[in-house]
Amino acid sequence: MKQSKFILGFILAAAISSCSRGEIDFVDFSKLDGANHDAFKVFSSKVTDLSGGLPKDCYFDQEEISGTGTKTTSTPITTVLADLLDYNNKGKVIEVAGSYESFDLRTSRPTTLSGKILLPKNRKPKRYIVVSHYTIGANFEAPSNCFPLEGLLADMGYAMIFPDYEGFGIDSDRVHPYLVLQQQAFDVYTMYYAVREFLKDTEYAPQHDDIYLMGYSQGGAVTMGTLWFIEEVIGRKDLVHQVFCGGGPYDVRATYNNFIESDNVNIPAAIPMVIQGMIVGNGIDLNISDFLQPWIMENLDSWINSKSYTVAQLKTMMGTTHTSDILTEKGLDRTSKEVSELYKALSSNSVLALNWVPSAPVYMFHSMDDDVVPFINASMAKTKWTDANIQYNFGYYGSHIKGALRFILSVKTWLKEEGE
Repeated sequence: MKQSKFILGFILAAAISSCSRGEIDFVDFSKLDGANHDAFKVFSSKVTDLSGGLPKDCYFDQEEISGTGTKTTSTPITTVLADLLDYNNKGKVIEVAGSYESFDLRTSRPTTLSGKILLPKNRKPKRYIVVSHYTIGANFEAPSNCFPLEGLLADMGYAMIFPDYEGFGIDSDRVHPYLVLQQQAFDVYTMYYAVREFLKDTEYAPQHDDIYLMGYSQGGAVTMGTLWFIEEVIGRKDLVHQVFCGGGPYDVRATYNNFIESDNVNIPAAIPMVIQGMIVGNGIDLNISDFLQPWIMENLDSWINSKSYTVAQLKTMMGTTHTSDILTEKGLDRTSKEVSELYKALSSNSVLALNWVPSAPVYMFHSMDDDVVPFINASMAKTKWTDANIQYNFGYYGSHIKGALRFILSVKTWLKEEGE
């Protein structure tokens, strides 16, 4: 996609605003002195006390840990999670949910998206941390509707930005363009820009102008895509202070290939999500039904597009982790015309396919035991970006979920040691 289209969309997104503000709870950000309410429109806010542990509205997929896949409680579940909860979380954070204007790069139309800001209460933030979230299935898991797990970092003195992504939050009636790299990178950056304009003349504006980027799983790929967008499209190689990415599908094609070759996918909903996301999000002239078995097509809207179920619940509902149960014969045939076209889209939405080397320092984490996003993504990233300033942390850290907890804890340790 041409850079001019990105820049045109960004200019339009920055100029357009059209969403009414709802009732404010506990903290009235509608009257915040100096705030630019046209940039980010607040529809709810509250104060959350972290001293009692993880907030009850923090949703995290614990299927393999607890066997339930239900939302977490304030009781520590694993040693890593216990360390994360006990690690300097003694204060309160302000949660501010709202909307901002972005731009659909495919249809050239403005869009209204949502997300959440977390701010340390009674402390001026040090920097922004822009967090791209991992794969979710239910709208109640979208950051604007819950407490994001990574939000535990806010109490260390950071202003955290959590985009919902297109297709979640106030935009949940639309198809989520799953792993459509350029659109999601654009939307993430646009929320950062909106929040920066919203808070820049207030007491909550961070001390430093440069920012952190952070994301795990789907969010890891989106984070690296956002870094590319900032450095190559916006041209701001000075903006990003540090990147934290973990367990990301940096090569979507290789990840999808692994699903077929292994005949296994531990998040089975990911297959219809990625096929639908590539076709709808990129405007490709392909029929989703050519790829997905009839029983998946019959339930696509009620299961996945309803945004009513977590990926753990969808796994139970689908009742299989075999790729061959989900894809048609044509969908499994990598020599077919349809799959060839799909593979082109998968490649074009892979950050490793970009002719780009990161300039900002990157911390890249990946468990070699990852049972969801194949480790080949991380090894390919290391091979491609040999000249980049990247610190790799690869090891046998357990499953994808356990890796997520360890990743967040490692980021927290990094921030503490940096001591800013």
